[in-house]
Amino acid sequence: MNMTVNRIGHVEPIPSGKKPGRSEQAGGNDRTDVISVSAEASKQAERYQVLELIKSVPELDDARIAELRQKIDDPSYINGVIDATAKNILNAWFA
Repeated sequence: MNMTVNRIGHVEPIPSGKKPGRSEQAGGNDRTDVISVSAEASKQAERYQVLELIKSVPELDDARIAELRQKIDDPSYINGVIDATAKNILNAWFA
């Protein structure tokens, strides 16, 4: 069963962010809120951020590092990388 409610008379909607029955400035006070953080709290927050950053770093894989070192030491690999990079630059420049 659906029910429809029609308006009775003229009703102004309440603007968002405003409470009914209150004026824009209550009493004319120009106070601002202030939050202060202690030096100890700042240090703890910094420690927390550093620990989270450390947790997000992937673990080192010794086998992968050895493989990459071997590739870097191989002149044909380096020449291939240089050639591929040069081709990509030229393609981007003239495309």
